Amino acid sequence: MRRTALILGLLAAMLAAPHSAHAEEVRIYSVQQGKYVMSEKVVKSLEEWKALLTPEAYHVLREKGTERAYSGKLWNEHRHGIYRCAACGLDLFSSTSKYESGTGWPSFYEPVAAENIATAPDKGLFTTRTEVLCRRCGSHLGHVFSDGPEPTGERYCMNSAALTFVEIDNK
Repeated sequence: MRRTALILGLLAAMLAAPHSAHAEEVRIYSVQQGKYVMSEKVVKSLEEWKALLTPEAYHVLREKGTERAYSGKLWNEHRHGIYRCAACGLDLFSSTSKYESGTGWPSFYEPVAAENIATAPDKGLFTTRTEVLCRRCGSHLGHVFSDGPEPTGERYCMNSAALTFVEIDNK
């Protein structure tokens, strides 16, 4: 009886312990390093995300919200740089793949690397779309559609609130 209680206590402690010792790693592309690297997935509780993000960013990134067209800070951004996940800082899109889609959201024809994003079916709003997620933290970024320009024919329609922009000197 005493041994069973001890084992159950140890199991409970293991389950309650932070999972960082066995954090899952993902292969991503780092623009700064110019190569693929391994990175730990970012896992936080909803309370931690609420404390870290603005209310708008939390709504978009964690609750799969969408900002109004032409209301975001990045839809009309034209400087040379990298667009990163607003939750974890992962490099997602380059200004070289950004284009004017006429939708009012930042649009790109490809990510910096396929490994940096994930996709999932989104059956909301009475239709099926393809949701785009950050590979490292699982945050909702926007959707991808097959009506984009060449060379890919894809339109990654992202929320400004899901992205941060880092200007890169174009010298």
